[in-house]
Amino acid sequence: MFTKSDPRVAEGFFEAEAAGLAWLADARGAPCVRVESVHPGIIELEELRPARPSREAASRFGEQLARTHHAGAAAFGAPPEGWTGPCFIGRRAMSTGEWATWSEFYPSQRVMPYAEQAVARGNLSADGFRLVKRACELIATGIFEDGEAPARLHGDLWSGNVLWTPTGVVLIDPAAHGGHRETDLAMLRLFGAPFLDDILWGYEDVAPLAEGWRERIPLHQLFPLAVHAVGHGPSYGAELERAAAAVLQLAAGSA
Repeated sequence: MFTKSDPRVAEGFFEAEAAGLAWLADARGAPCVRVESVHPGIIELEELRPARPSREAASRFGEQLARTHHAGAAAFGAPPEGWTGPCFIGRRAMSTGEWATWSEFYPSQRVMPYAEQAVARGNLSADGFRLVKRACELIATGIFEDGEAPARLHGDLWSGNVLWTPTGVVLIDPAAHGGHRETDLAMLRLFGAPFLDDILWGYEDVAPLAEGWRERIPLHQLFPLAVHAVGHGPSYGAELERAAAAVLQLAAGSA
């Protein structure tokens, strides 16, 4: 058994993790680490044995992740079903609620709150913040709206939360919520993953992505970059600014 404990975490921190893992597991898609017990300040998880990544496991994970996303959510921004407590991305608070469209949810709830914190900490320049704000205002117009239903997201899908085991990939440490499925995939690409192309091929075998999804990667990377810009220094603020500029350029090209 693997135990994580910290008496200093926010109230509901590990309980939110357990709720997210249960909700993702209910999709019967990508396997999630099993929660043995959870209490304030402590969570006990099954012990996972590591294994070398493989193309076969990567492709299978892509198929499973597509099924997890397809299980859906009640709305954009919705928390795990049945969970009414706080939610988190890493150690940072993450808002939840119910928004009718991705365009009103994503910029206001997943980008701007963290961009504001990043500029307050000096990790995002004033010019960079103005660029991010312009990009968010543009997103809010619905220019990138594609009518997709809310997907069941892991929400923090970087390579460190994708564990390779003898039975395949197992997911840990979610920031689970309802969102756009391209956001999970963009985060996976941002921080890299073994055999990423095989993951994506497996994914598209089950759930083909809309045309132009690769060009929209910077759009969906605004969220993880903004979060990282808060606590990981100005280099992430600069990356956030570049992503915002790419979003504005993408919109100009589609006008």
